[in-house]
Amino acid sequence: MKFRKLGDSGIEVSEIAFGSWLTTSGGVQKDQAIACVHRALDVGITFIDTANVYGRGVAETVLAEALGGLPRDSYVLATKLFFPMSDTDRGLSRVQIHKQIDASLARLKVDHVDLYQCHRYDEATPLEETMQALTEVVRSGKARCIGFSEWPADKIEAALAMTGVAKFVSSQPQYSLLHRDPEQAVIPLCARSGISQIVWSPLGQGVLTGKYAPGAAVPSDSRAASDTMNVAFRKQWMEPQVLEAVQKLTPLARQAGLSLAQFALAWVLREPNVAAAIIGASRPEQIDENVGASGREVPAALFSEAEKILAQAGLAQAGT
Repeated sequence: MKFRKLGDSGIEVSEIAFGSWLTTSGGVQKDQAIACVHRALDVGITFIDTANVYGRGVAETVLAEALGGLPRDSYVLATKLFFPMSDTDRGLSRVQIHKQIDASLARLKVDHVDLYQCHRYDEATPLEETMQALTEVVRSGKARCIGFSEWPADKIEAALAMTGVAKFVSSQPQYSLLHRDPEQAVIPLCARSGISQIVWSPLGQGVLTGKYAPGAAVPSDSRAASDTMNVAFRKQWMEPQVLEAVQKLTPLARQAGLSLAQFALAWVLREPNVAAAIIGASRPEQIDENVGASGREVPAALFSEAEKILAQAGLAQAGT
């Protein structure tokens, strides 16, 4: 496993991170979910990402059980807030930030998280209030540093322009061969500003593993077939022309000596501004394959060809 610096924080994270959105929030049986966490740690993953809203606290509670007894400095732990935790608890107000960090720490059974992230931008709360409250959380020692997920570039710039507040060190966007929007503005801005990307859905919700064959039935054990795990699944990525294009990437992956999933992860990690790619798993053996992407060098020509194939299928190219 290779490691990268997380922005200007000084924290090092494993290039492959373990995401708990679907795995520990109830999409997988608890014993299996804990087995996945343990396998991730066994193969060198030290960066674990969660959020209060995943299963309305369930993911954090299961992670606490999985991580119980381990030295706190043996893993890097990140969580988030923004989405509703009740009819009245949501957003990034000062009250919510302090309330939700305390609730997350209690569920996780730790005295601090390494990274506390704003899950989305809160239009209902002044940015100054959010940044001041996050700064208070850092100064209290409850979080070592702060980040955000899916913030627009102008809001990132506004936060960076403030003085006397904690500085963001991470951005968590959706980014993959199928979804390259962050390349337009967010990645260039962050690269100039000491902010790293922690990428979610680097495998395009599993489509970039090649498991979905055009014209074939959806595998019964796949995310697309699961009522509990296909939340926000992008159905347009299951269109025949997309699946056919993805199948054409397999020979390119073979040329690189990689599986298709490893090839897709290596493509994300080719970007220097990416600190880590977040993976999920329903079975421990899936983790074994994914970590094989760390540290792999792939000829740029193979990545260029992959981008061209997907562009011909109507998927957006960089900068479009």
